[in-house]
Amino acid sequence: MHAPEQEVLEHALAWLRAGHRVHLCTVVRTWGSSPRLPGAMLALRDDGQLLGSVSGGCIEDELIDRAREGRLPAVNGLLEYGVSRDEAQRYGIPCGGRLQIFVEQLQEAEQVLPILESLQQRRLIRRSVRLGTNEVVLGEAMPGAVACLEDDWFHHYFGPQWRLLIIGANQLGAMLASMAQALEFNVLLCDPREEIRAQWQVAGVQWCEGMPDDVVLEIAPDAYTAIVAVTHDPKLDDMALLEALRSEAFYVGALGSKLNQEKRRERMRMFDLNDEEIGRLHGPVGLPIGSRTPAEIAVAILAEIIQIRSQQRAAALASQSIAHALSSNNACAS
Repeated sequence: MHAPEQEVLEHALAWLRAGHRVHLCTVVRTWGSSPRLPGAMLALRDDGQLLGSVSGGCIEDELIDRAREGRLPAVNGLLEYGVSRDEAQRYGIPCGGRLQIFVEQLQEAEQVLPILESLQQRRLIRRSVRLGTNEVVLGEAMPGAVACLEDDWFHHYFGPQWRLLIIGANQLGAMLASMAQALEFNVLLCDPREEIRAQWQVAGVQWCEGMPDDVVLEIAPDAYTAIVAVTHDPKLDDMALLEALRSEAFYVGALGSKLNQEKRRERMRMFDLNDEEIGRLHGPVGLPIGSRTPAEIAVAILAEIIQIRSQQRAAALASQSIAHALSSNNACAS
């Protein structure tokens, strides 16, 4: 499964190569009850075909009409929806919602290829476009950065697909794998026990051969990786967790009661993990929602993963806003 933005860009590239005029539409800023977050994007063909979403459906029809009638910017520009109450009702935007969209006409395949190459290599890249021009600058970026306007530049950040490594091919692992795929995670699975693996029935999962700790090292967890151990076997879970807690994974969790988790933390101290690294472990894993069945536990785990991801995104956005404000103040002072 590809990340949504990768699929959008791949279709844009195919349409360009087929001779179509193609626009990229990206949510820049939202106010109130807007249906999509900054960075949500779609590719729009000159005949009205599209892939992706900027509003969940309420703005897409209007963009299709603009494309068919040739009313989209020839280079790039900003469109706003929901500025007035009448407009919000006309487009079906939720009460109080308002969104700003950056629309850019793609001129050639070379505008898309570097981004796709970066995504395939699991690198984060910043693509900056100067408003009203064809000027584009590519650069590195920190995880968590969010699409934004800065003076006369629009910055968009393209990162690798979120992925989840599950240690354990049991019933809970199967539930996690199914639900995580529905949430657009790339799911990897490791379980060296042949008798357990033989019972696996969930499609779309990438099997990782080898012992769990070796697999963690092999996949080189980054800031877009979550790791959850659910085998209930310390010989499998603990060694994988040791490597996971030393990695850049944004979330590391393990199944087990409070008592078992305390015993696990004591074992980890014997392997020279420091308190900060051990403190990264989410165990008992998942939000405390009273879950009992494998499906309920899977919901609790994925809810906690989403919560942690959202908190990190909010912190990055706040840091980004502060940096922008400081930059503006320095520019005014000079």
